[in-house]
Amino acid sequence: MEFTYFQAILTGLIQGITELFPVSSLGHAVLVPAWIGGSWSNFTTDPNSPYLAVTVALHAASAIALFLVFRKRWFELIGGAFNSLKGRNSNASRVFWRVFLATIPVAFLGFVFEKKLREIFSSPLAAASFLTINGLLLFTAERLTRRSNKSHVHEDSNGQIVEHLSVPAAMTIGLAQSLALLSGISRFGISMSAGLVKKLSHATASDFAFLLALPVIAGAAFLKVPDLMAPEYKSILGAILAGSVVSFFATYASVTFLVKWFKTKTLYPFAIYCLIFGIASIIRFA
Repeated sequence: MEFTYFQAILTGLIQGITELFPVSSLGHAVLVPAWIGGSWSNFTTDPNSPYLAVTVALHAASAIALFLVFRKRWFELIGGAFNSLKGRNSNASRVFWRVFLATIPVAFLGFVFEKKLREIFSSPLAAASFLTINGLLLFTAERLTRRSNKSHVHEDSNGQIVEHLSVPAAMTIGLAQSLALLSGISRFGISMSAGLVKKLSHATASDFAFLLALPVIAGAAFLKVPDLMAPEYKSILGAILAGSVVSFFATYASVTFLVKWFKTKTLYPFAIYCLIFGIASIIRFA
C-alpha cells in the first residue's frame, strides 16, 4: 500500500474543512482525487487502495474536534437526559431525546445500504451531479424561508428546537440525513435546510445540525477504526496519523467559523460554491 504524507495531509485538510461545511465531504473525497488525476484517481476505484481506511481515521478526528467545540452543550444535554430518567424533564432532555431518535433512521439505513450506495455512486460524474443537486437544495431552502426566519444571537437554542421541532419532525430530519450516503449530498446541509423549513433561525438550525452530526460521524468512524490495526496498514500508519492531526485542527477551525457565520449569515455562498464546482465537474467528467 502506498499513501504519502503529502497525500494524507491534503486529504486531512479537505476532510476537516468539508465535513461540517454544507458542501459534502464524501463528494469532495471522490471529486478532488479525480480532478488531481495520476495515482490519486485510483483512490476511489482501486479495491486495494488505503483511501477508505484513511478517511475512516480522518472522520474519527473530525468527531473528536466536533465534540470538543460543543462539549459544554453535550454535557448539558446528557445531564438533562439522565434527569429525565428520574422524571425531571427539561428542554435539554427533550433536545437530547430528539437527537437520539433522529439518529436511529440514518444509523439503520447507513448500516444496511452504505457500502452498496458508495459503490454505486463513487464515480466522479455521480458525485458531481449530487453536489449540484445539493447546491440547489441549499438555495431552495433559503428562498423558501427568507422572510420567515431571523437569526437571534441570544436566543434559547434548546427552547427554539423544542418549540419548532416535534419528535416526528426531528426523526424526519434524521431520515433526511440518509441522503448524505450519496456522494455529493451534505449531511449538515440537509439537516440545516430541514431546520430552516421548520422555521428555526439559521443559528438554531445549524446548532441542531451540528448536534445531529456527531453521533453519526462518531459511530461510523469508531466502528471501523479497529480495521486500521490490520497488518497491511502498518506501513502507512504514520501518514494516517499526520492526516488525522490535520483533519482535527481543520475541523475544529471550520466548526468554530460556522457557528459564528450562521449567527448572521446564510447558506447562499455554499449553495453557489456547490453549483459552480458541481457543474464544472459534470462538464469535466461527462
